[in-house]
Amino acid sequence: IWTICLSKSGTVRHGFPYQPSSMAFDPVQKILAIGTQSGALRLFGRPGVECYCQHESGAAVIQLQFLINEALVSALADDSVHLWNLRQKRPAILHSLKFNRERITFCHLPFQSKWLYIGTERGNIHIVNVESFMLSGYVIMWNKAIELSSKAHPGPVVHISDNPMDEGKLIIGFESGIVVLWDLKSKKADYRYTYDEAIHSVAWHHEGKQFICSHSDGTLTIWNVRGQGKPIQTITPHGKQPKDGKKPEPCKPILKVEYKTTRNGDPFIILSGGLSYDTVGRRPCLTVMHGKSTAVLEMDYPIVDFLTLCETPYPNDFQEPYAVVVLLEKDLVVIDLAQNGYPIFENPYPLTIHESPVTCCEYFADCPVDLIPALYSVGSRQKRQGYSKKEWPISGGNWGQGTQSYPEIIITGHADGTVKFWDASAIMLQVLYKLKTAKVFDRNRSKEDKGSTETSDEDPFAIQIMSWCPESRMLCVAGVSANVIIYRFSKLEVTTEVLLEVRMQYELNDIESPDGGGGGGEQTSAHPTPGASPQTSGPPSHPSTSSNNSDGGNIPCLNTPLKQSPGYQVDLVVQLVWVSGEPPQQITSLALNSSYGLVVFGNSNGLAVVDYIQKTVVLNLGTVELYGSNDPYQRQPRSPRKTRQPSGGLCDINEGSATSEDRCKSPTSGNLVHICLVCLLLPLHCGCFTSLCFLLTVLLSVCPPRGANPLDHRDNSFSRSRSSSVTSIDKEAREAISSFHFCETFARKGDSTLTHCLYVGTSLGTVLALALTLPPAGEQRQLQPVIISPTGMLVRLKGSILRMAVLDSTGSQVPPAYEPWYEPNVTADGEEREKVRKRRPVSVSPSTSQDLNESQYAVVCSEKQAKVISLPSQTCIYKHSITETSFILRADVVQMSQGVCVACFCANGHIMTLRWAQVPSYLGRA
Repeated sequence: IWTICLSKSGTVRHGFPYQPSSMAFDPVQKILAIGTQSGALRLFGRPGVECYCQHESGAAVIQLQFLINEALVSALADDSVHLWNLRQKRPAILHSLKFNRERITFCHLPFQSKWLYIGTERGNIHIVNVESFMLSGYVIMWNKAIELSSKAHPGPVVHISDNPMDEGKLIIGFESGIVVLWDLKSKKADYRYTYDEAIHSVAWHHEGKQFICSHSDGTLTIWNVRGQGKPIQTITPHGKQPKDGKKPEPCKPILKVEYKTTRNGDPFIILSGGLSYDTVGRRPCLTVMHGKSTAVLEMDYPIVDFLTLCETPYPNDFQEPYAVVVLLEKDLVVIDLAQNGYPIFENPYPLTIHESPVTCCEYFADCPVDLIPALYSVGSRQKRQGYSKKEWPISGGNWGQGTQSYPEIIITGHADGTVKFWDASAIMLQVLYKLKTAKVFDRNRSKEDKGSTETSDEDPFAIQIMSWCPESRMLCVAGVSANVIIYRFSKLEVTTEVLLEVRMQYELNDIESPDGGGGGGEQTSAHPTPGASPQTSGPPSHPSTSSNNSDGGNIPCLNTPLKQSPGYQVDLVVQLVWVSGEPPQQITSLALNSSYGLVVFGNSNGLAVVDYIQKTVVLNLGTVELYGSNDPYQRQPRSPRKTRQPSGGLCDINEGSATSEDRCKSPTSGNLVHICLVCLLLPLHCGCFTSLCFLLTVLLSVCPPRGANPLDHRDNSFSRSRSSSVTSIDKEAREAISSFHFCETFARKGDSTLTHCLYVGTSLGTVLALALTLPPAGEQRQLQPVIISPTGMLVRLKGSILRMAVLDSTGSQVPPAYEPWYEPNVTADGEEREKVRKRRPVSVSPSTSQDLNESQYAVVCSEKQAKVISLPSQTCIYKHSITETSFILRADVVQMSQGVCVACFCANGHIMTLRWAQVPSYLGRA
């Protein structure tokens, strides 16, 4: 249906498929039209009202003109002109006209006129009837427009406009600097105006007695229509005015100028370009001259075009300008002219997803119906500083119904630590809510604690992995600096006096994985035994934001107290710290279960399970300890490594070159290539939204190389194996935790009852099971510990484990349990606080007889293979080698109308699906 392609710079192709080239505004319908270099047209109305059209030729759109309140005229670089009908649900081309012998350079459609004037590169002007879209016999030839005594060609037509007080008088601007006032009735020139610099644009005063020209030397000239052939005033807005009456130093060309008047004040002269040549490195600017004041407004990207929005569409009246729309190469900016300082309007269109590069992305379909309104409610109340207080001025069109009958949400994580929630239910994306995770940490205090002025351009707050439970609204994000933040959703504002923090101390074992990594992993200082629940770190007895541990590293600098607005509020911060001179490994996998109250995350050393209800570490094991005595690998002693200088968390993120590079390599620097493809594909023969959900989830793949992907860290992490056999694993790689799955299944071989479980997948293709013993709900859940016991290895596959799922005896997917959302900040005697939290019922397979008929199936997908395991016997009943020559980037297991499918997105661009039907069958490849 539509495609989003996030490039390595984070630019959203959904906004501008290619570089924008022109725009126009209908002052009656209040609709903005934007043309692009690819021949696309984007029509924008009020927030949420957008339309996309495409010229078949694909030629660049060089100019757009509205037939006000009726149609749109587009002129293309292939010298064709098209008339678009806007009075239908889908705009379509009514008429087209192609020039074969002359190149189109400029078009003009007077207000409420049926005649379209088309200027060409040869200097001629043709007139087209917009009703029949046929050329009239009237042609203004260049040699009749200029002086007969002049033998030089005046150059292409760069401007055409009619006198605001007399439509029969045309002003024609030629590139060479000649301007002609042409009388349409007498078919001759009334006046000619000559300047020794090339002309770029012309604008009328509303009374029709004066006009202004912009020139290639950075000057503006103002002319009287009945003048003597010389400008009455010459202005160099950005030029240095020399003494002794000498000519000002030349400046860069003024590419466009507009002249707008007000009834009770000075006129506005608005221009782009014209900067002095000595302003090297200065950003592109829009200049607003109003009376004696001149404001220079810098832009982030080069200016493509701009236009002024006025209260009245009539050109022969005081225009009363109120805003300026500036089209940039990668953005759209609207400036408020009615407020001091000329603030910009907050752009409601999804064109600025590249405001910060996208580092990760997730898609969710069939969300709770009250979720999008809740996110929009808190998002609309977010305080935005520096923006205009007025409503967005482009307000035309009406909202239509979404293309889907179910809510869809896309979440994007960004390099600056921002998380954005997007409503994807309609054709176009709409921002719902924006969360700034970096606010949790105090960057200023970090610099003070370091006692150094050293700065870095890295992105220490970049979002790396996200886990979200739509039903409970719990959100968990992992940052590039080895931190995890857990958020709860609340509609009430609170101030957190103490930010609870889980500090996990580690000791590196002397045991390495067969590939040289720390298989022993990162351990808590109190070594837990299997089945134990070590309370290694609970709520601190006194609020603290900096302290030293035995290894000399500081805990992260946290903002306390922290005032939290309605929306997502910090519930817990987990930071991995340096130990024995070794930096913490970046987090490679993350999962959250709101029913259990647990968050689990892993890296190249092991995993940690955090109880966010009791604010404690439940389990912290190295990868090798998950195997127990059944370790299938021969672990080799690790080689000695040079001790690194310890550093803090985000406080000392910039200390030392090695520290900066190893701990928080910027996801946007170096040779990083972040490509996140999201394709909403029309489900084929499935008739169910889940296929759409699955395919989008599959293609939401983030595949960064060294420096951004925690699974590919140079010195302290592992690189993915592309081998077809686990026995040929690269000796330099570690066994990292690659995926998690919470479920209720048979924890051990031969069990007859279901147990809360956590499946753990590793980079060496192993799936291990952990049994969870949870206290009863209510007060006991707050006091009694959660017990976790490793139960051994379930299965081994080729390549890193990507996805795991559990099916019941009928082949239907068993979803993880969750807790419904409740308001966490109500008073103690509130009704919602007294409400009993109920877990979602889990589908239980009926077959639990003594003969152990198989009642569940575990589906596991790795980079190379997919397997189906029968439970509780743990026998493999099906396996499929998905690819031998490539590897899978992302996989998912989803329920569709035809059954359960395993679908995979391969590195070679193929999408492959395997369907479960008691005996799985291969569906095909896209």
